[in-house]
Amino acid sequence: MDFLPLGNSGLEVSRLCLGCMSYGSSKAREWILNEEAALPFYQQAIEAGINFFDTADLYSQGMSEEVTGRALKKLGVRREQVVIATKVFYPTGTSPNERGTSKKHVRHAIDASLRRLGLDYVDLYQIHRYDRSTPMEETLEALTDLIKQGKVLYLGASSMAAWEFAKFVSVAKANGFPRFISMQNHYNLVYREEEHEMIPLCREENVGIIPWSPLARGFLAGNRPRSAESETVRGKTDASAQRLYHQESDYQVIDRVIDMAKKRGLSNAQIALAWMLHKPGITSPIIGATKPHHLEEAVKALEVQLTQDDIEYLEEPYQPHQVLGI
Repeated sequence: MDFLPLGNSGLEVSRLCLGCMSYGSSKAREWILNEEAALPFYQQAIEAGINFFDTADLYSQGMSEEVTGRALKKLGVRREQVVIATKVFYPTGTSPNERGTSKKHVRHAIDASLRRLGLDYVDLYQIHRYDRSTPMEETLEALTDLIKQGKVLYLGASSMAAWEFAKFVSVAKANGFPRFISMQNHYNLVYREEEHEMIPLCREENVGIIPWSPLARGFLAGNRPRSAESETVRGKTDASAQRLYHQESDYQVIDRVIDMAKKRGLSNAQIALAWMLHKPGITSPIIGATKPHHLEEAVKALEVQLTQDDIEYLEEPYQPHQVLGI
């Protein structure tokens, strides 16, 4: 397993990140694994050399954080060995101040996340979305306070418009606030709108890119055929995926992924991930795994070499999408 600095920081993260949205409670979503079933995936990730784990207070109403914290303790992983990331923004209760990135909610949210994780601090604390009802200065001041209190080491952001992220970068610089070192954005072979502005911005500002849904919620693994029902539970029940990836050009892209995978004796997932790992600026794609082969194939993708002709062949059918996932 290779490691890279996350953005303009000294924090070293594995070339793959285990996304923990898949672990928590099946009551939240049918395809989510409960704690006992989830534990082997944390072990598999550690054994593969993955040191980067991403969760959020949103996932399974906080149970993903609980499962993540307990799993790493059960496996005897030393705190120094792992990089734990979580997020704040989405509602954690029904009252008006239990959401967003106001000073009040950030203060309560980090304490609740630390309790669930069983940790004294998180390595990377990310705003899950841009809270347009709270001034950027307030959000950045609240996050800065967490660093001063020793509850957070580094700051990250997730999907938003590039101009909004550019404004965050500018406000942080102007006020001497700690900068965001990472952007967790929506990016994969069938959704490449981030190539226009967000990715160039991140590369210019030396912000690490840790894309979510690098396999398009399983679409690029080939589990959502054009005319037949998906073979997986997630494919059958994931309304978000059905909304995001469904235009004809998306299927033309997956046709080329399948073709290349067959010719090279690889899985569709290996080809799609290899494409992403070849893209400039990508630090650590976030991998969701609910079956052992999901992680096995992700790790093997690190060794797959693609030529420029291969990349152009995979990309050629792409057609623009409306902005999705922010």
